[in-house]
Amino acid sequence: MAAGTFTTQNKVRPGVYINFKSEPQALGSLGERGIASIPLALSWGEPSKIITIEAGEDTLTKLGYSITDPRLLLVNEALKRAQKLLLYRLNAGTKATATAGNLSVTAKWGGVRGNSISVIIQENIDDETKFDVSTLVDGVEQDMQTVANIAGLIANDWVIFSGTGALAETAGAPLTGGADGTVTNQAYIDYLAAVEIFDFNTLALPSTDNTLKATFTAFCKRLRDDEGKKIQVVLENYPIADYEGVISVKNGVVLSNGTTLTAAQATAWVAGATAGAEVNESLTYQAYDDAVDVAPRYTNTQIIAALKAGEFLFTASDNRALVEQDINTLTSFTVDKGKAFHKNRVIRVLDGINNDLVSIFSEFYVGKVNNNDDGRNLLKNECVNYMETLQGINAIQNFDSQTDLTVIAGNEADAVLIEAYTQPVDSVERIYLLVKVR
Repeated sequence: MAAGTFTTQNKVRPGVYINFKSEPQALGSLGERGIASIPLALSWGEPSKIITIEAGEDTLTKLGYSITDPRLLLVNEALKRAQKLLLYRLNAGTKATATAGNLSVTAKWGGVRGNSISVIIQENIDDETKFDVSTLVDGVEQDMQTVANIAGLIANDWVIFSGTGALAETAGAPLTGGADGTVTNQAYIDYLAAVEIFDFNTLALPSTDNTLKATFTAFCKRLRDDEGKKIQVVLENYPIADYEGVISVKNGVVLSNGTTLTAAQATAWVAGATAGAEVNESLTYQAYDDAVDVAPRYTNTQIIAALKAGEFLFTASDNRALVEQDINTLTSFTVDKGKAFHKNRVIRVLDGINNDLVSIFSEFYVGKVNNNDDGRNLLKNECVNYMETLQGINAIQNFDSQTDLTVIAGNEADAVLIEAYTQPVDSVERIYLLVKVR
């Protein structure tokens, strides 16, 4: 008996032809947030390349230190809230080196961390024709190889071996000459070119250089307005950006261990917290993790002035540093961009709609669905399901699928026009209480 599937009812042979088809349902879903990025000058790690660091990951091999080491302070601050950090090492540095007989040892990466490396060569206790070659960092063994000669050694996470001939025992050959080097503004430009091809939510610039701030603002505007890639950039003391994509951090905080972070350094936490915040979440009045004070403190009048200027600042409360208000730098409101665009929670909703629908349409619809009534109805159902998901988690409100979304044919045969109306939900930030006494 013949069998199979059918497109039209035109089969010649007798048989059973069965099609299986899913009922229309949402193909896409809400995209995950939590990816921040930051460029830093470091003492170890691959330079001029995006290094992905997951929250909770052991950073020793990639960055040379544990995440709690003061030299990775801003990496740690960003990962207090971010799920993933796209880190870029701005400086290449100079590689530390050592020589032990015929063996030359070079640190894998440039930077002063290379000066913490040493190599020990000892005769193997079981085979006198071989040697144990150990690589130590701060006196702790990170790699050990048993070989007959230099040719048998292979590079590890810390050093590269070179030379020819026999090995000679040494109680310890410390690497020296490692240096961090300097960073130019061009390194930041190279970073922007490198990070642009990645998906991320926020980007922090821990610098006080106004030229760089202007460059990063222009980068943000290009990605948001021209490329449709909705990101936010976090800068210190740059309210003149006057743009919903730029967050300007006014002050820093004091950590529980006494470390004081400047506003420039605090951009790392703000970027991580903004990236990690859900579309239905505001950072207003949330506490900076492990902070016990702010630096500097401001008066009530100064705080009001800062908020009106579009500045994101921390205020002290009960041995904590609280986000006064989760806002961006947009203060020049227009008919197209009203006061709602000043709130980062609203921006997260709108950016989420943009990024998610672009992803869903690209993966499941563009070039794959017919531009007829059936195809456009599938597209409409997708949009409705997405909006209702947002409404279900209180990201938007008052959405009516019958009146607030239309999908019609565009001017060209391959075009579709979608019009949607949405009302993002904001958080309660002001409570006015009137108490009448009789």
